[in-house]
Amino acid sequence: MSNHDPADGTDWSTTAPTPSGPPGHSYRARPRADEEFSAFYRENIRSLTGFLINHGAGVHVAADVAQETMIDAYRNWGRITHSKAWVYKAASRALVRKVASVEDLVDDVPEPTSLVPRPDAIAEWEAQHDALHLLRSLPMKQRQVMAWTLAGFTPTDVANHLGMPAENVRANLKKARRTATAYLKAREEEQ
Repeated sequence: MSNHDPADGTDWSTTAPTPSGPPGHSYRARPRADEEFSAFYRENIRSLTGFLINHGAGVHVAADVAQETMIDAYRNWGRITHSKAWVYKAASRALVRKVASVEDLVDDVPEPTSLVPRPDAIAEWEAQHDALHLLRSLPMKQRQVMAWTLAGFTPTDVANHLGMPAENVRANLKKARRTATAYLKAREEEQ
């Protein structure tokens, strides 16, 4: 991943980036790094938000956590070696921290953002996506494994990121797929 683990608690926002190369080199390389990060951001922000929604977050919470994670990734861009894995792991951990710290849920509709341009339409959007109902019905570990899998990670990758044996990941994935099959079969019978 990187030299910086998103869960280590270090406040990297006050730490100056480590220059790479001769003096002044990092200043010349910064525009190229900004371009690389910009392309990475555009390519991954929506899928990262979807990943967090698949974990069970509401759309506006997922968008906030994804944005905060991307800001942290930008601050540490020069130290991150596996950017996609890094942001997914950081976002997953940030979501867990956010959920653990929430005492009362706020019922106010958030303001529009670029990721959620119509916050009033969130319920309508969620209703159109049957997979969200299925994912939210799964036990936490199964939902977590399924969210990582839907994001394109292999069971071995998921095991490494979650710090669990690959066999456990495969078992949870198998159970989640069985539940999904039963859910879809029941939906077909209703129609």
